[in-house]
Amino acid sequence: MKSAPFVGLVWTVVLGALGAARLQADNATISMSGPTTFKQTDGAALFQAICQGCHMPNARGAVGAGSYPALAHDERLAATGYPVITVLKGRKAMPPLASYLSDAQVAAVVNYVRTHFDNAYPDVVSQEMVANARRSH
Repeated sequence: MKSAPFVGLVWTVVLGALGAARLQADNATISMSGPTTFKQTDGAALFQAICQGCHMPNARGAVGAGSYPALAHDERLAATGYPVITVLKGRKAMPPLASYLSDAQVAAVVNYVRTHFDNAYPDVVSQEMVANARRSH
């Protein structure tokens, strides 16, 4: 009966290997990169789902492990093209969101930020403007 510990060890190794293989197979179907698209269509909802994590709920930005610029009272938002291209293509540490958002969603979130947080830019970004920016850049 001296072989019982050895047999137990073999079964532990075999079961462990099977468990690791199963875990590896399960992990192959899990994506840690988040959704491939966002369902929100309202500018405020899109801001809450995507932007406020870095730019903060009040859009005042943050500094810590990284630097996240304020969107509040941001004069760069006066030109409609700047925020559109920034959302589509990304800027510095901000990832590009073109593949995650439709033209309507980009227009909605850009218009929201441009009319909230001490920003009062009245000209509206249209879906067509976003589509043109997407094609030309």
